Amino acid sequence: MPRRIRLRKVVSPPRFKGYRPFGASSKSRKSIDLLYEEYEALKLADYDLLNHKEAAELMGVSRPTFARIYESARRKIAKALVETLDINTVFGNVIMDKDWFFCSKCNARFNIPDNMSQETCPACKSKQIELINK
Repeated sequence: MPRRIRLRKVVSPPRFKGYRPFGASSKSRKSIDLLYEEYEALKLADYDLLNHKEAAELMGVSRPTFARIYESARRKIAKALVETLDINTVFGNVIMDKDWFFCSKCNARFNIPDNMSQETCPACKSKQIELINK
């Protein structure tokens, strides 16, 4: 029996649903799924410039597991760039630091501080919000 996959900690979800290549034909466009944990690994290693040990501790995984997640993300991004594929973000095996919400009207992603109760989007005041971390 395989081991249970440990949930990976993500501080905040990506601010986008996906990316599309500019100038490529849209006929039978294929896409690639980038998991939230892969996005977080790229962000921590390449944007925040953390080493793998520090990033692994933040995500709550071992350093070798972090390296595998990071490598998977890099390969997916490279494949999407070379083959002009769309990139979609997918929830994956993660646990969020806090509850994050998505507004269907303005596409904003936000969290609500613990001491506040809010049922509207802070950007557009719409009530069309849904919980992201399901």
